[in-house]
Amino acid sequence: MTGGADGTPAGVTIDVALRVEDVVPATVEGRTVLVIDVLRASTTMVAALGNGCAAIVPVGEPDEALRRAAALGDGTLVGGERRGDPLPGFDLGNSPLEYTAERVARRPVIFTTSNGTRALLAARGAAAIGVAGFVNLSAAAAWAAGQGRDVAVLCAGELGRDALEDSACAGLLVDRLVARLPGATVTPAAAAAASLARPYAADVGRLATDARHARRLVAAGRGGDVAACLTVDSSTVVPVYLPSVDKVVAAPR
Repeated sequence: MTGGADGTPAGVTIDVALRVEDVVPATVEGRTVLVIDVLRASTTMVAALGNGCAAIVPVGEPDEALRRAAALGDGTLVGGERRGDPLPGFDLGNSPLEYTAERVARRPVIFTTSNGTRALLAARGAAAIGVAGFVNLSAAAAWAAGQGRDVAVLCAGELGRDALEDSACAGLLVDRLVARLPGATVTPAAAAAASLARPYAADVGRLATDARHARRLVAAGRGGDVAACLTVDSSTVVPVYLPSVDKVVAAPR
């Protein structure tokens, strides 16, 4: 890929997948991928690494998480959820408010969620994998644009369905990526996500009532989580998944 006169890469394509079920190897192969699970895995990973978590190990199933933690021994935490609820025997759920420095600093977390970790594992064939949410929107766009290759934005969705909060976040990422990569080609899927997102650009908090999963979390008493997740650019941390060492760590700044 050659660069333009302004130093930006030429021929970059920006694409969006709205559900992890839509991912095939060609979706991610050779690309920079940004994985989104706004409510709540993306936000939780940003919070954990921002508060000094040593690393996050994404796994597919709760039993595997408990086995991995037992093998790693003392100091390893297990976090995650199924259908929004904490899991028996786990140290932490999937609330970004739980992953405080007091709980996670200098400790690894084995992490499994209904949608977000599935999306991370589906992206393993990518050239580079970052994690994005509203909380690190600008930082994630800057990181992805700086990789110098095609970008695929992968929404986790919700148990096989589109999730409005993920789609809106993807669309806002598309606009930020285009601003940084003015010569980029935007696929129809990415253009549709950007169009869906623009009404929320000035107030993503509207998703607390517009998004199905947000309403469920609020009804379950997790309104604090929703408010934390629907905050734009509260962090500059970009979690990066490194399949070669099976860890998510913070990108160097």
